[in-house]
Amino acid sequence: MKKKSKHDPAGAAPSLLQIDGEMTVYRAAELKERMLGILEHPTDLEIGLSGVTEIDSAGIQLLLLAKRSAAHRQRSLRLTGHSPAVIDAFELLNLVGHFGDPIVVLPGH
Repeated sequence: MKKKSKHDPAGAAPSLLQIDGEMTVYRAAELKERMLGILEHPTDLEIGLSGVTEIDSAGIQLLLLAKRSAAHRQRSLRLTGHSPAVIDAFELLNLVGHFGDPIVVLPGH
């Protein structure tokens, strides 16, 4: 059963944005446009990070922007499938608790 949220009484599935490849300054403008565009949908947002091969401070800033923008629109944001690069960056910057999403480390990573 889907959980109902205050902005989505029908309990619709969240909008999914899957990010693959680099999440760096070189792709920041493209990724920002995609993230903010999907936040226009009247549902919660899920960002899949399993395909992220590299992330720098610009990528981290984009995730922080997405979290802040979702909260401003009274939507929830869930990060899923954290790649090893994302986990390393979150641990280095002590951001695991800030996003509050469970991080599952797959065997071999």
